[in-house]
Amino acid sequence: MLQQDPPGNTQFDGVGSTAPTGEAAPLGFDVQAELNRLEELILDNPRIPFTGKTVINEEQLLDHLDVIRMNLPGAFEEAIEIIRQKEEILLQAEEYAQNIIENAQRQASQALDEMTLVRQAELEAAQVRQDVQQDSEQMRQQALAEIEQMRMQAMQELEQMRQVVLDECDDIQDGADDYADAVLGRLEDQLTEMMRVVRNGRRQLSSEISAASSASNSRPFNT
Repeated sequence: MLQQDPPGNTQFDGVGSTAPTGEAAPLGFDVQAELNRLEELILDNPRIPFTGKTVINEEQLLDHLDVIRMNLPGAFEEAIEIIRQKEEILLQAEEYAQNIIENAQRQASQALDEMTLVRQAELEAAQVRQDVQQDSEQMRQQALAEIEQMRMQAMQELEQMRQVVLDECDDIQDGADDYADAVLGRLEDQLTEMMRVVRNGRRQLSSEISAASSASNSRPFNT
């Protein structure tokens, strides 16, 4: 192995990137890529025949290890920050999803309540419509019954009035007959009296005529 240079000005060749010891880890440092470079460094160095050992450039190896050691804290912090951000994103996503679920549940509950209210309103409207129809039918039947009763009562009153008029007509007719009979009776009495007077007058006249005729026959005839 080659002798390691003092730390602080370490560099390695084109296999890996340069990074002085003690500086902050570059943003986005890829630990896995640096380990892959370290593996390539080991595999690319010559092997000692029949021993299974590899001759490694100590300086390059230490440089890679220094780079990895220097950047690991920053990489860990970056990884932790990434994990924290992911957790925060997941938490926000969970909160957002929970909000969506809660909003959906509220909307579903509100929709269910509205559907319940609508259904209840429809049932109440149907009940009111049925009640109105029943009341209307009952009122119609009652009106028809009252009209029929009024018609029957009017017919009865009309029949009673007709009977009263007939009775009054009979009474008037009976009164007229009685009046006519009375008038005719009085006229008959007057005519009977007149006939009696006429007969008496005729008898008296006949007596006077007879007496005059007898006196004329008994007087002497002068020649």
